[in-house]
Amino acid sequence: MRRVGFIVVILLLIFAYRFANKEKNVKTENTTRTTIENNRKEKTKVSEVIAIANSYKGVNYKFGGKDKNGMDCSGLLFTSFKKIGVQLPRTSSAMSTVGKKISLEDIRLGDLVFFDIERLRGKINHVGMVVSMKNNVIEFIHSSTSKGVTISSLKESYWKDAFVKVKRVL
Repeated sequence: MRRVGFIVVILLLIFAYRFANKEKNVKTENTTRTTIENNRKEKTKVSEVIAIANSYKGVNYKFGGKDKNGMDCSGLLFTSFKKIGVQLPRTSSAMSTVGKKISLEDIRLGDLVFFDIERLRGKINHVGMVVSMKNNVIEFIHSSTSKGVTISSLKESYWKDAFVKVKRVL
């Protein structure tokens, strides 16, 4: 009788162990599936916001502007992100306080790049968004006073010298 009881206990332990691991595997699969789905959504949003920002290429610079009649740097990103349902602060300085700080080595498409342009005498006074990374060249869209909405490179000495940080909001 003792032997039968012992075998029953062992079988129950084995069953309980297998059942616990099965639930653990289901949770891991669901977490992995959710992570993959979230990554797809983020990539889709990144593609969308880049396309929207690119649609403003050539729009003239206008201080405080945020439409096709003229845009400043933060107006470009404020408007582009708003169209995908992401609310950003209106100024580049305020934008620099949201999102996750990223190292330049971990930069991705859609990340925001912040600058301190010396002639404006401020901490953060310019912002752009990464739209291309080819052959270790990071390109960003922004609105400059001289060219309006345009694409520039972090390899250009002007932007390399003014660069402050990268933030990820998507």
